[in-house]
Amino acid sequence: MKILVCVKQVPDMESKFKIDSSSKWYDQSDLVYKINEYDEYAAEEAVRLKEKISDAQLTVLSIGPERVKDVIRKVLAMGADRGVHILDNEEYLKDPFQKASIIAEYAKSENFDVIFTGLQSQDRGSAQVAPLLAGMLDYAFVSTIVSFEYNEGYAALERELEGGLRAKVKAKLPVVLACQLGLNTPRYPTLPNIMKAKRKELKTVNVDELLKVEPLVETEKVYFPERKAGGIVLEGKADEMADELIKILKDKTQVVK
Repeated sequence: MKILVCVKQVPDMESKFKIDSSSKWYDQSDLVYKINEYDEYAAEEAVRLKEKISDAQLTVLSIGPERVKDVIRKVLAMGADRGVHILDNEEYLKDPFQKASIIAEYAKSENFDVIFTGLQSQDRGSAQVAPLLAGMLDYAFVSTIVSFEYNEGYAALERELEGGLRAKVKAKLPVVLACQLGLNTPRYPTLPNIMKAKRKELKTVNVDELLKVEPLVETEKVYFPERKAGGIVLEGKADEMADELIKILKDKTQVVK
């Protein structure tokens, strides 16, 4: 079995963000980066599947500048066999369609049986790359995965629905799976495995070798929302608050007129 897990490096969401000079993205200097939280669950599930199947090979892939090798090495230390770094210093300018096409271009010759991704990235949150990737490869696709079992050519899954509901589904391989938070408990790489990861294969491919399409969506401007005046909090008895609310609405109506 051949397994692929796609991971992304994102800044710590507690960081203080600044818009860059192009107004297309945030300033990437002086930020602390880490693996996208959703992708960490995808990586753990991919490693667990590899451990259950004796002849399985697990590849971890990430798109971005040189620093994304850090998250690739983390997944190698978790148990992946080999890493693929798609070198792209302007990854943030690519839309989901382009990112999916880059991964698909690499994956189509590898014939992966299962591709794990996170449900979405913490910085963009589009949740579009995984379904686009499945469509490009003509693979089955299941999202919001909260339970996974492999059964002889099929994936037995539970997915999270609205209102706290869950759905049990079965998907025939090959399949792309977008993983939800809480799917598992991601492991911490041990020091011996971190040392072993340094000796594992980590191949770099320039994005120009894989990108064959133009974007369908372009970012025009990134900006912070304007600060607005604070709201009014009414307190007291219900009838008193109702009278006060009516008075406020009448005053606002008169201002508008």
